[in-house]
Amino acid sequence: MNRWFVRGLILVSATGLLSGTALAQEDNVDQARDALAKQEGDKDSSRQLEEVFQAAEKNYSLQKKGSHSLNYSFDYSYTADQRLDLAITNGSVRNLDVVPSATHNFTNSFSYDFGLLDNLTVGARIPLVVKYDTQDELNASGFGDISVTGRWQPFAYVPGKMSTTVFGTFTSKTGVSPYEIDINEQLSTGSGYYSLGGGASLSKVLDPVVVFGSVSATYNIPAEDLQQVRGARLLNEVEPGFGISGSAGFAYSLSYDISLSISAQLSYSDETILTFSNGDQAMAQDQMSGFLSVSLGTRVSDTTIVNTSLGIGLTEDAPDFSLGVSLPLNFSGLKE
Repeated sequence: MNRWFVRGLILVSATGLLSGTALAQEDNVDQARDALAKQEGDKDSSRQLEEVFQAAEKNYSLQKKGSHSLNYSFDYSYTADQRLDLAITNGSVRNLDVVPSATHNFTNSFSYDFGLLDNLTVGARIPLVVKYDTQDELNASGFGDISVTGRWQPFAYVPGKMSTTVFGTFTSKTGVSPYEIDINEQLSTGSGYYSLGGGASLSKVLDPVVVFGSVSATYNIPAEDLQQVRGARLLNEVEPGFGISGSAGFAYSLSYDISLSISAQLSYSDETILTFSNGDQAMAQDQMSGFLSVSLGTRVSDTTIVNTSLGIGLTEDAPDFSLGVSLPLNFSGLKE
């Protein structure tokens, strides 16, 4: 899977994604699930579990009708690799060099959600990306791929039953495309193509634990009319194929102020076909990516929970590790 899906994965789980983890304020919980909220003076842990659930999987924390929320998240990922440079002449290797490489990716994201109905929320995510390649000493900064997401809960929450959320995502190609740059002098901040994704998320409260899972699929729209020089050839078209992913995990309330969640994600990205102006085609192999994420939610005020996360790549195609922080941004104009 390419690195954009992993981010994305962070997006499709916006499906994305699952991808990444966001926190909502207490008043952002769907009205149909208020049965879980601890009333003033109660001694049970229902409200704590509900907050843990929000921290673990935002797809289930739909906005009340007419309400707004704005969240900020910072993510850092690191990918190291070994590059093999060689030249073969008449079947003989003339030059061989193994060069270590490392890519640092910093992303600041702002996510906005609005409740159209109690069980229907729409939102947008705007990422600001900074990248640095230590091998070629290249760097890039700018907008990433902006995405729009819709989340729908078809059934009201019933205590003790499974809760289901259906989601869909459209991702633009607002970031700098990797197929429209000088690959020897520049870095990209986006995927280079539009994509459509959708899936479903499930969760269930098993006091004192919330278990959750998600499955999703993404169709990447081919990019055409390109004019990128690659060696002695001119790249005209890229067909990125499709992707599928699944994740599962649990969240546990350690106390009223601290919660812990652990999840694992597995993603598959289909082969990518590159077509050149002379009719030649090149094919990038399909990829399988696995990722393990541990997240800690800390209450810093009555209305704010800060979520910090650590991710570890489980396969060769995943980033080596990632770090993330997310929190709600409270403005008087966004209050219900």
